[in-house]
Amino acid sequence: MIKIKNVHLPKEAEDGFRILVDRLWPRGITKQKASIDLWLKDLAPSDKLRKWYSHDESKWNEFKIRYYKELQTKQSIVDTIIAEEKKNKTVTLVFSSKSPLNNAQALLEYIQKGGQT
Repeated sequence: MIKIKNVHLPKEAEDGFRILVDRLWPRGITKQKASIDLWLKDLAPSDKLRKWYSHDESKWNEFKIRYYKELQTKQSIVDTIIAEEKKNKTVTLVFSSKSPLNNAQALLEYIQKGGQT
């Protein structure tokens, strides 16, 4: 099972293996508090895409299309998440955005669709 969770929420045993999927380390969060097992910053959207999207919900569908194109060039990193799920049973993609429409949500949908856009 792969799920998502905001880094500001406390770690729970059912989180399993926690992967930070943001390019930047979350402000105000210590490594100990974040309790991250793996940081896949290269899986985050490019700076150009992140700045273009700027959590404008009206751009959500177009953001996903553009992000999925970026993810297609990073399949080996996506495969890391899938491999961890097989080993650990539960993987939590951790993000710091306040918006529920964020790169972790898009990444989860991408994986659930088997990398199909």
